[in-house]
Amino acid sequence: MRRFHIIRLAGACLALVAAAAVPSHAEPLAKELFGAKALPAATQPAVHGFYSKGCFAGGIAIAPDGPHWQAMRLSRNRRWGHPDLIRLIERLSREAAGDGWPGLLVGDISQPRGGPMLSGHASHQIGLDADIWFTPMPDRRLSVAEREQVSAVSMLREGTLQVDDARWTPAHTALLKRAASYPEVERILVHPGIKKKLCDTVRGERAWLRKIRPFWGHHYHFHLRIGCPQNSPGCKPQAAPPPGDGCDDTLAWWFTDEPWRPAEGPPKPKARDVMTMAALPAACRAVLEAPSPPSEAAVTLAGPEGLPALRQPAAAIPLPSPRPSR
Repeated sequence: MRRFHIIRLAGACLALVAAAAVPSHAEPLAKELFGAKALPAATQPAVHGFYSKGCFAGGIAIAPDGPHWQAMRLSRNRRWGHPDLIRLIERLSREAAGDGWPGLLVGDISQPRGGPMLSGHASHQIGLDADIWFTPMPDRRLSVAEREQVSAVSMLREGTLQVDDARWTPAHTALLKRAASYPEVERILVHPGIKKKLCDTVRGERAWLRKIRPFWGHHYHFHLRIGCPQNSPGCKPQAAPPPGDGCDDTLAWWFTDEPWRPAEGPPKPKARDVMTMAALPAACRAVLEAPSPPSEAAVTLAGPEGLPALRQPAAAIPLPSPRPSR
């Protein structure tokens, strides 16, 4: 019996040692904290960190419907961005319509306060990235259910890295050129096959092709990225694209086996699946703790003509100005 008690005592001691070695409350993942926020931080707009490791405050949402856009996948609550980006999307939708594009289908932008997402993107964390579908807006308003179910159309021939000429049109090229024309836009990510299509077909002025960068995926949509805004000293900029139009050996590399070769060894976890607040700028804790605006309507870019204008926010909450006239 005495031996039995000694064994039990030893086991209890080991359990206490093990418990002391493991924190009783593991630090939550940053994606869970930011993914739980339904509204932005009601402070002056500010970006903290890098596109793939940061957050932002003072964001606004693009309305589900605008004169020349419709937002998709509304249930994700990823229509939020820095005011500079949201207003640029509105401008692109309007000016592209003048070029003949039927309207934008807007995909993911950012979560209300940015940060790593619960699923999907590695970037889109600081409110300066937006996905725009290559599928033009239909001539009717899609229902909420349709916006969850309708799929974007790939611009590639099935099973190849080449653009399908039955789907790609001069209007797609004009849309990308228009997007690249804005000084705020630093990069537009597209599939290598789309970049090659542009390199092979664009004539005349080609300087804008420098901003069009090849990347994995991005054959259903293009990824628009703007640079760090003013009054955001905590924003970490990305290096400028290399000189030239990008139609060189760096593009040819994408059509070798190397970019598509499976990685060796066991798969590494996605950064968002291990990132805690300690990995983000210290300012992101304040962004999480900041108060929310009274409602989403107070911080949403105005939609179609005839809908109510932006409500004036409470005086105690500094919010971005309403939609600009141009």
